[in-house]
Amino acid sequence: MVRRAPELTAGFAVIIVAVLFLGYALRGAGELNTGGYPLQAQFASIGGLPVGADVKIGGVVIGHVSSEQLNPQTYAAIVKLAINKGIQVPDDSSASITSDSLLGGTYVAVSPGGSNSMLKPGASFPVTQSAINIQDLIGKFIFSMGGGSSGKGQSASGGQAPSSGAGQSGNPAALSP
Repeated sequence: MVRRAPELTAGFAVIIVAVLFLGYALRGAGELNTGGYPLQAQFASIGGLPVGADVKIGGVVIGHVSSEQLNPQTYAAIVKLAINKGIQVPDDSSASITSDSLLGGTYVAVSPGGSNSMLKPGASFPVTQSAINIQDLIGKFIFSMGGGSSGKGQSASGGQAPSSGAGQSGNPAALSP
């Protein structure tokens, strides 16, 4: 019985720490929808852009993606962004969906324009660029490399030479006794 007291104390300490981490995580998830002002952007394709992804200007986080929905008339993706208070975006800015790296996550990159007037809360970006599918690009590159060499193989082997003997297929296995 004496040995169980330290084990129970350690177990309760682990449970308390887990509950504190859970509370911290839930509080952080609640911050996803708070603060900032809304902007929106319309994209033909958002790729793997998740809700909560960063919105960046020049690599600096200025907000996050607050929601995504489909426009039922145009079938375009409407991405709602929450921009941090104190950050103003010129009204001739553009938004694009960019990847951190080949294996990294995606985010919305804002390229600020040169206008003196700013986007009002709820306004849309006038210019957007959809996500680029890296897998499709790699597949096109691989197949374009393979497509050019198929004609070379046929012209080098000829494929037109008549066989020299009747009944011989040119297969070395067929020639052995």
